Amino acid sequence: MFDLPRREFITLIGGAAVAWPVAARTQQPAMPVVGFLNSESPDLSAYLVRAFREGLNRSGYVEGSNVAIEYRWADGQYDRLPALVADLIQRQVTVIAANSPAPVMAAKAAPTTIPIVFATGYDPVAAGFVASLARPGGNLTGVTSLTAEVGPKRVELLHELVPTATSIALLVNPAAGPIRETISTDLQAAARKLGLQFHVLHASAVRDFDRVFATLAQVRPGGLVIGSDPFFNSQSEQLAALAIRHAVPAIYQYREFAAAGGLMSYGVVLRTCTVRSASTPAGFSRARSRPTYRFSKPQKSN
Repeated sequence: MFDLPRREFITLIGGAAVAWPVAARTQQPAMPVVGFLNSESPDLSAYLVRAFREGLNRSGYVEGSNVAIEYRWADGQYDRLPALVADLIQRQVTVIAANSPAPVMAAKAAPTTIPIVFATGYDPVAAGFVASLARPGGNLTGVTSLTAEVGPKRVELLHELVPTATSIALLVNPAAGPIRETISTDLQAAARKLGLQFHVLHASAVRDFDRVFATLAQVRPGGLVIGSDPFFNSQSEQLAALAIRHAVPAIYQYREFAAAGGLMSYGVVLRTCTVRSASTPAGFSRARSRPTYRFSKPQKSN
């Protein structure tokens, strides 16, 4: 994952961004306000909120004391995100923190100069968030774990554990947009390289899970790879329970899935990515300066 120097974030929310016009600075509220934009619901993402607050605390900011947070939740309905972004812009938040591709793209599409800091598992250049890692440009920067890019490795690991399998299935969220196609294409190529047949299944709500596992019972793949998606993050325990009940070897990106009984996981720690997005993103008065990078090595749990 990559992030920018801690001192720049302090400059940002501390209101001392000297490169910003004086008129713009005077419009900022006395207490900086962070717009927290999330694609899921507060109950399913409580662990991310705790991690985000921890990141702010590491930079010396405590919610309700010297920083305010405006929370906006899409409750899994991605089409609500543009309206939520518009509301944050109207409230003149100091910065928008977005947790995944859909919120990031909704914020990016809005006509605003408000800094946007993202925490994502995708390549921010390939996803269209920034122009390059070295020079993000514009008003976006943030932290990436690149967990989607190691999706093919999950196919390989699952094949190693179930070497007799002749096919595998991939579960994706159809609401994820173009990112879904990228995941499917990359994993299909990995499966083809191993001589495996490939089945793509879709779920964008909890009610879809029964249909998904009924289909798995029919096609009988040797294993299931769960695609990277915030909705699946929030349902990792239920997905693990269903995989056990239906005796489907399955792999996901976060260790919570394996801890809940899923076969294995391979990826970085989601909580760490969120903490870093809050504690060390760029000060956007200097957003075009050269950032530093930190890449986290994926971890395997089984």
